[in-house]
Order: sequence, then structure tokens, then C-alpha cells
Amino acid sequence: MKKLFALLAALMLPLTVAAHGPTPLKSDQSVRIKESADKVWAIVGDFGAKEKWHPVVKSTKLEGNKRTLTLRDGGTVVENLQHKLDDKRELKYEIVDGTLPVSSYTARINVKDVGNGETEVRWFGRYYRKYVLNPPIPPGEDDESAQKAIDGIFAEGLANLKKVAEGK
Repeated sequence: MKKLFALLAALMLPLTVAAHGPTPLKSDQSVRIKESADKVWAIVGDFGAKEKWHPVVKSTKLEGNKRTLTLRDGGTVVENLQHKLDDKRELKYEIVDGTLPVSSYTARINVKDVGNGETEVRWFGRYYRKYVLNPPIPPGEDDESAQKAIDGIFAEGLANLKKVAEGK
């Protein structure tokens, strides 16, 4: 009887592995800016004005703790502010709807004084691909598309934030 249960368990193992769903993904990028942390935080910490520093964002509409970003390509993203801690210079938000190829996205932006008139901005996000069911996965809704999109958004945003904050 034990051999029968062992055989059944071994046969079921591939089914449980295939049914586990998507793997959590993350993006973690930072930039050093030659400007005070207070000045950088004044830019990043304004939840209703992302278009002032992120080149992908055409406009921001703020309603309470929700902002709707209109992107330059015509898409939209709706984000919910989870918390804003001015004393720690930290902003945490989630995407609740939009055209990006992600689901269950949460992110945190920290602005930290690192001395010598420099500031480090760290942008960290956790998310899943847009298609959360098991294969076959529709094109553009896979892990690679999600990772590439968020990595690109972080890189473009941080590079432009540096230019804006440093006045270049």
C-alpha cells in the first residue's frame, strides 16, 4: 500500500509543479544625484506631478490618493498611493489598472542623503506578469515583457530625474 501511495504521489508531482502559476518579479534600480535630498524629494514626493520628472508620462490627474497617468504613447496607468513618509522621504504605491504588462505591482521610491551634497534615489518594485494563469501565455503578457517594461520605466525615469534635479 505504501508503494502505491508513493507511486501516486510521484505521478502527481509534475501536475502540482505546472499548476503553481507565475513567479514574482522585481526591479531594483538607483541613481546618484548631485543635489540635496530635500530638493530631490520635493520633485519625487509630489505624487500628483510625475510628468515633471518622468519622460514617459504626459500628464498626471490626482484624485485623493489615486493618480491617473496619461502616457505619451496614449496609454494610461492608475496608481494608488499606499503611503508617503516625508520624514523618511519614502513613497509607496501600487498599480490598480493600466496598459502595462504587469499585475499585482507595488513599488517604493526612497530618497536618501548620502553626503557630500549627493542624494541616492532607489526605486524598487515587485510584480507579476500580466497573464497570471498557466501556459499558454499570450504574447506580451509574459515574464520577459513585464521585466523589460518595468526595468525600462525605472531606467528612463531615474535618468531623467537626475537631469531635472541637477538642472541639465
